[in-house]
Amino acid sequence: MREQSELKAELLTVMRELWSREDFCLSDSERSARLRPEIIRRLLGLVMTDDERAADLGLPAGCRVRESAKIIAPQNLVCGQHCWFGENSMTDASGGLSIGDHTTIASGVFVWTHSSALSNIMGNNEPGNPWIRRTATSIGHRVFIGGPSVIYPGVKIGNGVVVMPMSVVVGDVPDNVVVAGAPAKVLRAIDDAWIQSALNNVEASSEGN
Repeated sequence: MREQSELKAELLTVMRELWSREDFCLSDSERSARLRPEIIRRLLGLVMTDDERAADLGLPAGCRVRESAKIIAPQNLVCGQHCWFGENSMTDASGGLSIGDHTTIASGVFVWTHSSALSNIMGNNEPGNPWIRRTATSIGHRVFIGGPSVIYPGVKIGNGVVVMPMSVVVGDVPDNVVVAGAPAKVLRAIDDAWIQSALNNVEASSEGN
């Protein structure tokens, strides 16, 4: 087997060859110039740890961002402490997004604050067209959004909410409830009995291990 140094040298050679090919083209447009630093930052993020990615995005203490998680327009995100963004989650803050403390955006969750559906209907799907709708979305403190789920633009999710996996949240959600379904509906309240039952399950699982 070849040494690590040989393999690394071969990889660098392949990268140089691809870079020098005439059919490897970069656009010199204003849009490309604006997007390219963000793309490079995401690539560099693959060698960062969860907390390093969060810090690079300007998120508060205790936040963690897993690899392949994407946050669109992080400058428009108001994020609480100790939030977790899972693999392959898409968090869109372009229309304004607030997320409270101790909230999880699990793997595969899509949180949207904009929609381009009208752009397609109007036959104008070009960047920056006037038909893109942006609406602020808010997610409260102590919220768990199981993936894969989708949160629509303009939705307000209260505090202490559990969104079950495979849910599509199209309307506002009150505090302290479990919601599920597409469209998501309230299954039950999160009260002392629910919390105690969940704690008992955790204890039983720990004893089993």
